[in-house]
Amino acid sequence: MYTLVGAPTTRAIRVMWMLEELGEPYDLVPAAPHSPDVAALNPSGKVPVLKVGDRVLTESVAICQFLADRHGKLTFPAGTVERARQDGFTQFAVDVLEGALWTAAKNSFIHPKDLRVPAVKPVCAAEFEAGLAYLAQTLGEGPFVMGEVFTVPDILLGHCSKWAQAAKFSLPSEGVLADYFARVTSRPALQAAQKRGANATS
Repeated sequence: MYTLVGAPTTRAIRVMWMLEELGEPYDLVPAAPHSPDVAALNPSGKVPVLKVGDRVLTESVAICQFLADRHGKLTFPAGTVERARQDGFTQFAVDVLEGALWTAAKNSFIHPKDLRVPAVKPVCAAEFEAGLAYLAQTLGEGPFVMGEVFTVPDILLGHCSKWAQAAKFSLPSEGVLADYFARVTSRPALQAAQKRGANATS
């Protein structure tokens, strides 16, 4: 049994999605960033936090990859060329797509008002659009970024597409990327995670 600490409206949904894909049971503590429950486990106040017995793990990407490795699903084995390619898509999702989204968010409502630079947001939107163009070129023939196998970066990219919708970033309405995002975000595991998250915060 795992205990996941973090509001489902944050990156905690990635870990919920992963756990649902794996079919692993977990307790959910829907705590907000920097709340006492979170600060007691992670001094930075960031979510999600995953408790594995008496050990604490932080950072959503690291947690998702740990779970995939631990259960031998949604990942290729470490040391293989396929895993290196998979990790490349993971890094792309975090550096390029999430980087643009996160920078825009910080300069919209996260940073104190006197530190925000609203003028950077169009730059973020342009970087995001360029990232989508790259992704469209590298998707290949399979339904997922690694071909026939659904892996960790598909969760990250699917989450970024949902984040982009909320942030009003431009997403393609048709074509290979639109089909990919629709395929990934319609998975039953994500639907189950979203339903559990809504019930936990209602």
